[in-house]
Amino acid sequence: MRLSAQDASFLYTETASGPMNASGIVILEGEVPFDAIRNHIASRLHLVPRYRQRLALVPFNLGHPKWVDDPDFNLDKHVLQHRLPEGSTLEDAIEAAVKLNEPLLPRDRPLWRTYSLEGVKDRTVLLQSGHHAMIDGASGMDINMVLFDLQQNAPQPEPEPWHPKPMPTPVELATEAMLETAHSLTGENPFMLAGLTSERSEMLRRASESMTRFLAEPVVTAPWNSIPVGPRRKFLWSKYSFADFRRIRSALGGTINDVVLAAVSEGVARYLKAHKEHTDGGHLRIMCPVNVRTEDDKGALGNKVSAIFPVFDATPMEMTARLGKVRWETEQIKNNREAQAMQIMMEGTPNFPPVAMAPTLLVGTPLDPTALAANFPMPVPPTFGPRPPMLGINFVCTNVPGVQTTQYFAGYPIIDQLGLLMLTGNLGFGVVITSYNQHIYINFICDRRLVPDLDLMATSVNDAFQELLTASQQSRQEASA
Repeated sequence: MRLSAQDASFLYTETASGPMNASGIVILEGEVPFDAIRNHIASRLHLVPRYRQRLALVPFNLGHPKWVDDPDFNLDKHVLQHRLPEGSTLEDAIEAAVKLNEPLLPRDRPLWRTYSLEGVKDRTVLLQSGHHAMIDGASGMDINMVLFDLQQNAPQPEPEPWHPKPMPTPVELATEAMLETAHSLTGENPFMLAGLTSERSEMLRRASESMTRFLAEPVVTAPWNSIPVGPRRKFLWSKYSFADFRRIRSALGGTINDVVLAAVSEGVARYLKAHKEHTDGGHLRIMCPVNVRTEDDKGALGNKVSAIFPVFDATPMEMTARLGKVRWETEQIKNNREAQAMQIMMEGTPNFPPVAMAPTLLVGTPLDPTALAANFPMPVPPTFGPRPPMLGINFVCTNVPGVQTTQYFAGYPIIDQLGLLMLTGNLGFGVVITSYNQHIYINFICDRRLVPDLDLMATSVNDAFQELLTASQQSRQEASA
């Protein structure tokens, strides 16, 4: 199976400073023996065929890379043990997991890896990593539904024999790619397909309007947008009761996502104010990925993602007013069906020629041109007065919904599930929202040089959320009165 243009884009844009590792941290109750973890994954490999497939590169990149069976597959290169120093805390284990997630995944083998971090009393921490070319948030959760159980003593699936298919030769890969290219050139014009219906034409118009906003409405340049990211990361997470989010939604209106965006955007605005950034009258633009899978796509790996780009005030405000503005912005985006419009625009745009991206496939090799920048990242520039506004986005805030009941791994209860966002380009800060077992987690990650006080960011977001919770309680009391 060949990578789609969207899947391949995550391979081509990867750098040594910005690995495209779609990763999560799972906290298990108990000290799980490493053999139990390895055997548990081994028993389910046949249920995730991609776990035994690697990428075959086409000569001169005449076509996007292709998934093929790895005849040299070795599970011991993918399920790894990491022993922490005696007396390590859970925070130590999570910090170690974040550091283990910083390097690139080797491209000469299947693009996934699981670390078992041991040494914390009564806890085991798993770091699950899969390349973004292989999975997005939704397909990553589909894999977890295979690896995790809903019953503590769930029976192990019967393993199936595996006989890898022969690796295609370079000549076969090149010939197949050229034939596919020739077929696509003689096929239907994607622009003609886009114009077949008035509805698609209208959706394309809306997508164009959305993209025009990038030029017409520049946003503030935050400290984490000032230079390209380096390779070192800092991670913090906050855990909340799902019920509290529902109380806010019930009392003040909006959706769960609106409540999250209100707390996050306000927390970021307060962080900028604390750093004396000049934001008066300025705005923040957030990229929110949207899963556009259909029922037919359910269970398929790869990426089926569009995005929306809400714009919010970069200056702090009262929280009910903030939530009101968030609700208005997201309602406009929904009414305009911007996520669907962006998807149609991407489908109707001619794909970039893979041969032009051939140099990017040197990433991760001894000739990696991005390794020097990772070893010697640009110094953080000092702030002298207002920063010039910029086009584009300030950060990504993605929501990865999970199962709202207890899950188990190798018979051990899962306590928490956290998410690690990829950082790349000039996006040195990002947020992942995960949910599990009636809790919502706000996961913060940053380039530790560009956001040296990530705890202040997390505290600011938490303060904003608590103010919303207080306002919802007052609203209910007033309604009762």
